[in-house]
Amino acid sequence: MTLLDWLVLVGTTAFIVGWGLWKTRGGGGTADSYLRGGYELRWPTIGLAVMATQASAITFLSVPGQAYEDGMRFVQFYFGMPIAMVIISAIFIPIYYRLNVYTAYEYLESRFDMKTRLLGAFLFLIQRGLASGITLYAPAIILSAILGWPLEPTILGMGVLVILYTVTGGSKAVSQTQKQQMVVMLGGMVVAAFVIVWRLPEHVSFGQAVDVAGALGRMNVVSFDFNLQDRYNIWSGLTGGFFLALSYFGTDQSQVGRYLTGRSITESRLGLLFNGVLKIPMQFLILFVGILVFVFYQFTAPPLLFNQPLRARVQASAQADEFAAIEAKWTQVQADKRTEADRYLEARKAGDETAVASARERLQATAKTADTLRKEAKAVVSRALPGVETKDSDYIFISFVKDWMPSGLVGLLITVILAAAMSSIAGELNALGATTTIDFYRRIFRRDASDHQVLVASKVLTVFWGLVAIGFASFASLLDNLIQAVNILGSIFYGTVLGIFLVAFFVKHVRGNAVFFAALISQATVIALYLLSGIGYLWFNVIGCALVVVLSLVLQAVMPGPRAEQPAPSV
Repeated sequence: MTLLDWLVLVGTTAFIVGWGLWKTRGGGGTADSYLRGGYELRWPTIGLAVMATQASAITFLSVPGQAYEDGMRFVQFYFGMPIAMVIISAIFIPIYYRLNVYTAYEYLESRFDMKTRLLGAFLFLIQRGLASGITLYAPAIILSAILGWPLEPTILGMGVLVILYTVTGGSKAVSQTQKQQMVVMLGGMVVAAFVIVWRLPEHVSFGQAVDVAGALGRMNVVSFDFNLQDRYNIWSGLTGGFFLALSYFGTDQSQVGRYLTGRSITESRLGLLFNGVLKIPMQFLILFVGILVFVFYQFTAPPLLFNQPLRARVQASAQADEFAAIEAKWTQVQADKRTEADRYLEARKAGDETAVASARERLQATAKTADTLRKEAKAVVSRALPGVETKDSDYIFISFVKDWMPSGLVGLLITVILAAAMSSIAGELNALGATTTIDFYRRIFRRDASDHQVLVASKVLTVFWGLVAIGFASFASLLDNLIQAVNILGSIFYGTVLGIFLVAFFVKHVRGNAVFFAALISQATVIALYLLSGIGYLWFNVIGCALVVVLSLVLQAVMPGPRAEQPAPSV
């Protein structure tokens, strides 16, 4: 990074954090203002904060790499989200406002009993506590590898900065800061897309770039094939993605805490619907940036391994000669691939369908040869460095940024990654601290706690969860794909939590004991299915939710005793 890159990185980050703290100065003096922002935020801030909480650095690191290797089909993951936003706006938000809750799990006690409330809160703390560590680890490990930053100080520095402004300003500071971070993130990705198109060869237009991507199977936006083991198709997106979004935005305190800061029900609804409208185009943009990087590397030779520090380690090992031989073949294949890509475009321009089909087959064959060489290279890496992670899709976009972006834009896009990390982690830490304070500290340990004691406890517990995230990130290992790791973790727990809330809202005669034991059985079943079956993870949201509802009805029918004294609020 040049001096200009450092100035952009430090200046933008300092401005965002400073702006958030300045906008919330004088607030946070009471537990209510600290935890809920005093019900002051308008819908644009709520909508951007909701988006920023979900759009972690993993989104901007992993998603372009996933598109590079697998195409656009991941966007189907979000197809069920708009429907979920409408349901949450119509049903969940009015209930939360009417009961004047701090956390979503308070409602479960008013509807069922304390143990069900604590179970819901506990499942959230497990899932979100682990996810916060991955959220922090993801950018740190990749930035340290690509830019040469030491890993531990990178994790510590990011974690301390987020803890600082989260604890200082509370929920309102988090939302105000996230609004600026989201603007920087979206702007940075738009700039990246334009620069990649500008970097393409002069004879390759934007439309031709899309054509090449389609010829190589990367413009696979929608798949109507029904396959339970296929993670991304329209059916898993509309069902599993819907249930995941309904649970995440409707019951996960990191999101509930964002839209409960609205000055009215209308503002909260508009903020959530704004997220539902904008989320799919945003994910499409991020995926498409990965597609543009893929096309760029059809005309410019990419590295055999995008994880360059790993490449250096292999070159210093006993397998160095074997790896060098593969790299020599790689260089030739890349030259052939560019030739075939040019021939394909020439055939398309001439309008000769026979020539187009022939050129497409040759281009696809060359691309397949390149994929085979990548697999061979990774096999050499595994022999040279047993146990090391060879999957490098999370390094693709940041490697491109470092090697091909102009000075200044490198700093901007690194800022995008850091801003995404900080915005998501801040929302998670704020929610973890609030849930631990309200659902455990004030409910079990200090039921007579004063407002000041609740305020202090929430800040201390936010720091505690920040340290947990830093600790977990420091000992984590690079997973298969970071964006999938977070979504898998959520899918394992979200279905059960959503099932509890759906029973609470709609099945009025079910009592606490029935739903509590149904949730325990369902959660154990989902974990067993994840470990033992090959079912695509999005379906765990549907399975977990359905099991809770069905088992609650069955257990309620066989359990003795009077019906619940607390009926579900009318919806």
